[in-house]
Amino acid sequence: MGKRKAKSKPPPKKRMDKLDTVFSCPFCSHGTSVECRIDMKNLIGEANCRICQESFSTTVTALTEPIDIYSEWIDECERVNNYEEEDVSYRS
Repeated sequence: MGKRKAKSKPPPKKRMDKLDTVFSCPFCSHGTSVECRIDMKNLIGEANCRICQESFSTTVTALTEPIDIYSEWIDECERVNNYEEEDVSYRS
């Protein structure tokens, strides 16, 4: 009589690396000074710099991570800078 085939174990699940919650400030360029917090009760995400006291807040969803808040802040800074550059070029 033959043996029963042994079931192979499923491969172990890969762990996702934790994403950062502290970043460098776009205004004072100080590393690890911006801390992002998410308030799911009020659906608000905040990014605050401990050095220069700059802050940014945005609305969040259940899928939002701190890196998303920081990325939105960087995008908003670039959008404002590009708008100001276009405004200056029109005046010249």
